[in-house]
Amino acid sequence: MRRSRAAIRRPALHPYRALAVGTVLLLAAGPVALAPAPRPGESATPAAFAPPAGTGDRGAPLYLEHCASCHGEQGQGTQRGPSLIGVGPASVDFQVSTGRMPVSQEVQQPQRREPAFSADDIAALVDHVDSFGGGPQIPQVSAGNLTSGRQIFAANCAPCHGATGSGAALTNGRSAPPLYDATATQVAEAVRVGPGLMPVFPGQVLDDQQVNDVTAYVQRLRSERLDRGGNPLGRLGPLAEGLVAWLAVLALLVAAARWLGRRAGD
Repeated sequence: MRRSRAAIRRPALHPYRALAVGTVLLLAAGPVALAPAPRPGESATPAAFAPPAGTGDRGAPLYLEHCASCHGEQGQGTQRGPSLIGVGPASVDFQVSTGRMPVSQEVQQPQRREPAFSADDIAALVDHVDSFGGGPQIPQVSAGNLTSGRQIFAANCAPCHGATGSGAALTNGRSAPPLYDATATQVAEAVRVGPGLMPVFPGQVLDDQQVNDVTAYVQRLRSERLDRGGNPLGRLGPLAEGLVAWLAVLALLVAAARWLGRRAGD
């Protein structure tokens, strides 16, 4: 009786013969690139699939984590926040460096506070949003003329921020903030981008030198914040400060009269 071919068991190859057959098959298949074994502490992922060092966008993960939920992953804007396409580096740097952004909830007018990011992270965020395109660059501030800056400030800034830069209330519960904590760059950025209700002053209205002038004057106001004439009483104004002074003098006169009365009774 003949056995079926399926029932025939082929003899196993001798180990040396198996190695020789495997070598022949490799040679027939052509050259094969073999990945070197990873060193201790290295990933086994092939280098071709690893992101090249130093080419990552550092601002991208910061933006996705802190900004994209309101402004969209590509800066296109959402129902919770406006588009960032075309706002430019100056606007982003102003909002983030003054701590007005990011916010945990929608507010009518974000207030100045400590920045949420380091200077390097702010620069990375600015670069990432700049990749969306458009908008004013961060101004390069240089020395300015105080006399010219005073005139520009009086005509364009004092009506809202006050003659001394102390800020003032505006309409609909908004306010013009005090300028004492603003850096020179932040002042110049605000002039160029017009945050909040502030109007924009492009180069056709104020050229770069005029921006330097008004920036220098605001910095002078900042340095003169401490009044050498006494306590400013929160800069309430001369009428209120004079009334407080008269009340203080009257209290001293009453105290002196009572003291003299007791001395006379003795």
